[in-house]
Amino acid sequence: MRVTVDYDRCASSGTCVRLVPNVFEIRDDGFLYLLDEEPDDARWDDIQEAVDSCPTEAISISDS
Repeated sequence: MRVTVDYDRCASSGTCVRLVPNVFEIRDDGFLYLLDEEPDDARWDDIQEAVDSCPTEAISISDS
């Protein structure tokens, strides 16, 4: 599975960072960065919660 972010839709609200800080990060420039496009299986429940919680629906999960 692969995590993708539509940066044109992303508002950098930080919800995903709070849920999965080792996969998402907002840096000093105020933009979201995807740290791991293919995280290990143990993180998928948290990542799905981040997808479901994203206010702009900018995060998605797809098959590799």
